[in-house]
Amino acid sequence: MKNSKARDFIHKFSIYIILVAMFIICAIVNDNFLSARNLINVARQLSVGTILAYGEMLLVIAGLIDLSVGSVLALAGVLSIAAYQSTGSLLVGFLVAIAVGVACNFINAILVTHFDVPAFIATLAMQMSARGAALRFTNGQNLLQLKDYTVFGQGNLGPIPMPVVFMIIITIITWYIMTHTRFGRSLYAIGGNEGAAIASGINVKRNKYIIYIINGIFAGIAGVLFMSRVNAGLPNGAVGYEMEGLTATIVGGTSFSGGVGTTMGTLAGGFIIGFLNNIMNLMGVDSYVQQIVKGIIIALAVVADIRSKNKKTQKVILAADDNDDKKEKAAAK
Repeated sequence: MKNSKARDFIHKFSIYIILVAMFIICAIVNDNFLSARNLINVARQLSVGTILAYGEMLLVIAGLIDLSVGSVLALAGVLSIAAYQSTGSLLVGFLVAIAVGVACNFINAILVTHFDVPAFIATLAMQMSARGAALRFTNGQNLLQLKDYTVFGQGNLGPIPMPVVFMIIITIITWYIMTHTRFGRSLYAIGGNEGAAIASGINVKRNKYIIYIINGIFAGIAGVLFMSRVNAGLPNGAVGYEMEGLTATIVGGTSFSGGVGTTMGTLAGGFIIGFLNNIMNLMGVDSYVQQIVKGIIIALAVVADIRSKNKKTQKVILAADDNDDKKEKAAAK
């Protein structure tokens, strides 16, 4: 009985145990890890990936995916900077980024819901189109002289870096949506069994539009934070950031099969990936090797997810067989 409780506890809180263990290991293997400057830098860097991870989490829970978020981030970022440079208004620049993110994801939603294009294909097409649009708009050149625009990515609210402030706000919003709204609960139903969700009266198409729009808002905000942090509008920036978001989502316990995932788990996944990136940089690990490590982590997380699903399925089957045996014995009596 005690062993069973211990296993349940470890399974329930495994992601947080891994996070604490990684923090301790990082602090041991490199003295610079615990410096205030390094931890602030880590917080700034992981904020963008974690914000993207929340959008991916919503999509994956509902049985969808977005491979375009890195390219949409770049397009939203460069157009946002151009709008700021034209108007001198930080608010206009910020709103333009969100509008671009929403527009791109609205197109994704149309392809997925009305033309039945698989989300993988639809967002892959958007990935190429958005990146091409960003490069065409800037003629492949970086946008410089950001001036006050850098406040989003390099400024502070008291002692807290602005990207972290945005991450905290979006974390709270996402957590509330997933735990306290009918829409959040419907995402689990859609990802678990879309046919059953439709039969229960859930407007699946409308909810898919909402998911992609929220994902677009997050991508737009991430675009502003990314570009302002690096102090340049990079049309070739954020390449592969869709995998950063997906990795944090999967590591955080969101199932690729849909219907399973939590905001706090994704946050923990974001910190794990952030710590991992930072310690590999501090240790001087080659960037190509870093990609290999991240690929292995994704594979292990998916394997763990599949094994967990199989165990649950076996338990359901065994419980059903046991129930049938009891009914047969009762009928024989």
